[in-house]
Amino acid sequence: MSGTVPSEVKHGESGRRAVVLLSGGLDSATVLAMARRDGFACHALSVDYGQRHLGELACAARVAQAVGAVDHKVIRVDLRAIGGSALTADIAVPHHSSVAEIGGDIPVTYVPARNLVFLSLALAHAEALGACDLFLGVNAVDYSGYPDCRPEFIRAFERTANLATREGVLGRPFAIRTPIISMSKAEIIRAGVSLGVNYALTTSCYDPAADGAACGTCDACLLRRQGFVEAGAPDPTRYAVTRTGRRP
Repeated sequence: MSGTVPSEVKHGESGRRAVVLLSGGLDSATVLAMARRDGFACHALSVDYGQRHLGELACAARVAQAVGAVDHKVIRVDLRAIGGSALTADIAVPHHSSVAEIGGDIPVTYVPARNLVFLSLALAHAEALGACDLFLGVNAVDYSGYPDCRPEFIRAFERTANLATREGVLGRPFAIRTPIISMSKAEIIRAGVSLGVNYALTTSCYDPAADGAACGTCDACLLRRQGFVEAGAPDPTRYAVTRTGRRP
């Protein structure tokens, strides 16, 4: 990070507390930087849900430290027991040669009710901390068809959060903050670059190689690559070498 983080919240918890869901990906890293910019003392929360690409948790830890989170908690909820997704079960991850090939249907990389589960955990963590603000890096533009990234879901969850918690009943409402929900991937990257986010610390790939290199051809990689091109920013992603000996 560059020196864009407010000095008054660079250490300790002098700012207003917030829980930030941190996946280790590009979007959530940008949202964490935005929350820090706005003066929040950020408690980063990641979920080990049985995902096949566990490397994202290591990335989340590095991002939390680099951006200046107060702490970083990892909660384990094994969604492999439910299955139904290429990210948790023995289902092939789709690969394409371009963004244009990504379909409009809900893809097999959708994890059933994942953001509902994650937000519920973040809400419980926030209530225990005395934090009223939850940050989530959902995006309704480059969201690959996931229903739990839509604004209507976020609004509905916020209403539920304030009905289902002691703090909500006592008149201390929670706010679910989604600052990048209407931004394109390029806009997100430009915003992150302006805040000094080091995107080399992040990962987006659904099907990384054994050494952690990104495949370059899953939906997430394609959207990420296109975002860097459109943003006019260098892509720091390390891509796996294909069978032809070239990187995608």
